[in-house]
Amino acid sequence: MAYRNKVYVSFDADSDINYYRLMRAWTQNDNTNFNFYDAHDVNNNYDKSEASIKASLEERFRNSKVFVLLVGEHTRFLYKYVRWEIEQAIRRELPIIVVNINGMRQMDEERCPAIVRNQLAVHISFNEKILQFALENWPDEDARYRREDKIGPFQYNYDVYRRLGL
Repeated sequence: MAYRNKVYVSFDADSDINYYRLMRAWTQNDNTNFNFYDAHDVNNNYDKSEASIKASLEERFRNSKVFVLLVGEHTRFLYKYVRWEIEQAIRRELPIIVVNINGMRQMDEERCPAIVRNQLAVHISFNEKILQFALENWPDEDARYRREDKIGPFQYNYDVYRRLGL
């Protein structure tokens, strides 16, 4: 079995790919501690059939330890892949980090896909410091909340953001 150390990032590839690219750029910046092992590096599929793409995505999931959902203006309307990816993350019980690209620090009820609104997930703003904090801390918090049978949206309080200089 492959070692699960990757971060699976789901996003609206038509509208929000620049945010994903910025996340990747953060890992290259020498002036930041931000880092993640990107599940999208696991394989690149050149067969564009839906079945082939989903098989490729499943391989990425098998190597992932956390699921990050970038939520933009149109994310809640995406069913073919984004909703399927969310379903996979839920089924696999991956820790879910919902990142609001509009800067909201809690669940954005207008933009968050309905399927994830009542799931165990932490909702954060789009910023490298809080995302790094969530990547380092949410998996353990998720495991603890699962043991306690807690569900629903979570968020970090003002003090966490303040300590991070945000």
